[in-house]
Amino acid sequence: MGRITLDKVSKAFGDVEVIPPLDLTIDDGEFVVFVGPSGCGKSTLLRLIAGLEDVSGGQIRIDGEDATMAPPAKRGLAMVFQSYALYPHMSVRKNIAFPMKMAGIPKEEQDRRIESAAKALNLTDYLDRRPGQLSGGQRQRVAIGRAIVREPAAFLFDEPLSNLDAALRVGMRLEISELHKRLDTTMIYVTHDQVEAMTMADKIVVLRAGVIEQVGSPLELYRTPRNLFVAGFIGSPKMNLLGGAISAKYGVATIGIRPEHLNIDAKEGAWKGTVGVSEHLGSDTFFHVALEGVDEPLTVRAGGEVQMTYGDTVYLTPDEKHLHRFGADGLRIA
Repeated sequence: MGRITLDKVSKAFGDVEVIPPLDLTIDDGEFVVFVGPSGCGKSTLLRLIAGLEDVSGGQIRIDGEDATMAPPAKRGLAMVFQSYALYPHMSVRKNIAFPMKMAGIPKEEQDRRIESAAKALNLTDYLDRRPGQLSGGQRQRVAIGRAIVREPAAFLFDEPLSNLDAALRVGMRLEISELHKRLDTTMIYVTHDQVEAMTMADKIVVLRAGVIEQVGSPLELYRTPRNLFVAGFIGSPKMNLLGGAISAKYGVATIGIRPEHLNIDAKEGAWKGTVGVSEHLGSDTFFHVALEGVDEPLTVRAGGEVQMTYGDTVYLTPDEKHLHRFGADGLRIA
């Protein structure tokens, strides 16, 4: 079991309230991602759940039991940090066994859990190596293995892939997602990378300045962002947001349109613009198009065969079925 409930939980450092009172329920077996810009409070919120920070108010319940004042070791949770924090003089086997040894688990049970975790993480052939003999991705898997053998109610990941290069990040993203499916255990994952959030989560929690802006599945947030902040944060490339004369034609303060919902044509269309930088990715090309009277270029996603060059005059036409409308208060208009 791994149901976690936050009831009016808040955190202040002195007179500075970094997390105003918030409510959140994480169901047993869910993969939940906390996402937001740097300083939004996502790691602080994770540390409150783990017990590494004291709450200033509210209650934390784990499987229905009040864990607000419980020490980290009594919460039944396992945390994986950004830094691997492995003992360099110990073998992989001993690193994974360390938390069990400290907990006084019998040697036979330790061995069983180590072999099971190593198999799940493809570490069986590396158990007798030391961390210095492993790649960054392998070291992170050892850190995850050390968490697995504790058999926790939930795993807490605090930006675990930040130290890896781009290729390793993609691979580890898939490995953690597959691990979640195999273990069927609650996982809470913190990242500032919304691509990680979109590709891994069952449920995303978008935070800004300690406030939950929206909670939902990746597609819910992508298709129906509740405000301008979520609209501009979720999606890569981000949603195009336009105000002024263009949005006024639709009777709203701001309209939003995703790059894939803009048609680009060399001859005719609704909005006239000039092609700037183009990003050719093979199957797709992203064109950055400047419109007169619009501060930022619009991003257009087109097929890889579309040929436009820097300085070309083009015309953009939005798919009106996919327009997002926002009021002066920044909230979505249904």
